[in-house]
Amino acid sequence: MSYYKIFAVAALGILLAGCSNTPLADPDPVDKAYDTDTAADTSGTGGSGMGDGEFFDETEESLGTVIYFEFDSSDVRAQDQDLVAAHAIELNQKSYVSVRLEGHADERGSREYNIGLGERRAQAIRQMLMIQGVKASQIQTVSFGEERPASVGSSEADYALNRRVEIKTTN
Repeated sequence: MSYYKIFAVAALGILLAGCSNTPLADPDPVDKAYDTDTAADTSGTGGSGMGDGEFFDETEESLGTVIYFEFDSSDVRAQDQDLVAAHAIELNQKSYVSVRLEGHADERGSREYNIGLGERRAQAIRQMLMIQGVKASQIQTVSFGEERPASVGSSEADYALNRRVEIKTTN
């Protein structure tokens, strides 16, 4: 009988420990590594004065970092071409800065198709930057397809916000 009580207490302890409410340390450290909103502001710190903070301070505040696309299209809209040109000027002036072009799509279409569409969108921006003199070594592209929506919903306005390329500094 005492073995039964010991077993019951041990089983109860294991059951309660398994239901612990302790949060995981960091469920997705990759997302945090690429989150430019949490990047440290290095402006005003020692060094050559060519740190990330300088690019963030001058460019992020003055230039938009999102370029939107029409449904099922990777053509850069006429109203966004000046924004891409402004980024090209900044990148040409600051050859030590690199960017990552993150292509996105709305949820319509298959996952595979949307990954390809996001990549075509990022490549379209990359090509425009390179035509304007930005070095290929300064540009990375990645496609998230429909995996990281800017707006969760099923209205046309939500879809329009998700059809985009985000320009993010990487160094």
